[in-house]
Amino acid sequence: MTTPQFILDLREKIGTSELWIPGTTAIVLRNRHDPVGVEPGWSRALKAASDVEVLCVRRADNGWWTPITGIVDPREAPAVAAQRETFEEAAVSARVDRLIGVDVVGPLVYENGDRASYLDTAFVLEWSAGEPRPADGENTEALFMCADALPQMNPRFTRLIAKALSSSLEADFAV
Repeated sequence: MTTPQFILDLREKIGTSELWIPGTTAIVLRNRHDPVGVEPGWSRALKAASDVEVLCVRRADNGWWTPITGIVDPREAPAVAAQRETFEEAAVSARVDRLIGVDVVGPLVYENGDRASYLDTAFVLEWSAGEPRPADGENTEALFMCADALPQMNPRFTRLIAKALSSSLEADFAV
């Protein structure tokens, strides 16, 4: 699902005016050498990027490679939204390990003139089941890629992936 119904309902009332929307980014990691049966929290003690795979999707609207992103539904916790979006977009189940960042993204202007800014909450998730595939039409590809051979992404996603691959437990945020 590309645009949640509650956003479409709001757009009927306010047109293209800027919306302030809660979003989530899920950096999903998988141990390349032992993807089955790893203990929760393994990603906090990473040894090398070559030992880790990152779930990446190629967006259908612009062809860019990104981690999983999405809109938090009304009354939904951002961590729950990260898990839901991961399953909806890539048919992968994952458990949330830690918060890595809170950012403001935007303002963005879409092709149809809609404007939005997002309060994005980013998490590291650890893969638990499923082989990725484009599951909901938002993406044309979904796959795990070696962390030391990722495609070009925007600076924000590059920064979040680097943070996910670090052992840091502190979230980044702007002050």
